[in-house]
Amino acid sequence: MADLTLYTNPMSRGRIARWMVEETGQPYDTVIVPFGPAMKSADYRAVNPMGKVPAVRHGDVVVTECAAICAYLADTFPEAKLAPPNPQRGSYYRWLFFAAGPLEAAVSNRSLGFEVPDERRRMIGYGSFEDVMDTLEMAVSTNPFVAGQAFTAADVYVGSHIAWGLQFGSIEKRQAFADYLARVSDRPAFQRAREKDDAAAAAMQP
Repeated sequence: MADLTLYTNPMSRGRIARWMVEETGQPYDTVIVPFGPAMKSADYRAVNPMGKVPAVRHGDVVVTECAAICAYLADTFPEAKLAPPNPQRGSYYRWLFFAAGPLEAAVSNRSLGFEVPDERRRMIGYGSFEDVMDTLEMAVSTNPFVAGQAFTAADVYVGSHIAWGLQFGSIEKRQAFADYLARVSDRPAFQRAREKDDAAAAAMQP
């Protein structure tokens, strides 16, 4: 057994974690957790009390939440060079957690049909969907990658959100997003992760 285990489902945010694990270059085991009773079972809730995927177990350490998984693995396997040194760490953390907070909240609310009234924007961390899209465009077009000149774990997370959003129409189709996605998805680890998840998804079909 490998020291690293990925708990995932190919039809979930687990694809983000799979990409990140592949970027580390470390051997790992995969546990596919079906939706429904298995994901809410006592056995899996011992891994993630939320009863959701993904999660990673590294030795005795369990990490959930995609942004945390990305940050943890980047720090744990520095030889993969997925976390930049200072001062680039500022942009790295900024955009990693921008995607985990304002971006995901704004996209989820828009997908659910919830629009923040203009007079209530100060109550919402992301302000407005339009502000989030404009900020995201700035983040992915100022430099080749969100933390600067080099690819990092933040690009795994931001790139995954953009890939999902462009595929399903939950973010605006802007050329800057398409160009950035082309840059980050042209990586062997991304291709390996997609192939493994696509195969796992096919195997789950009745």
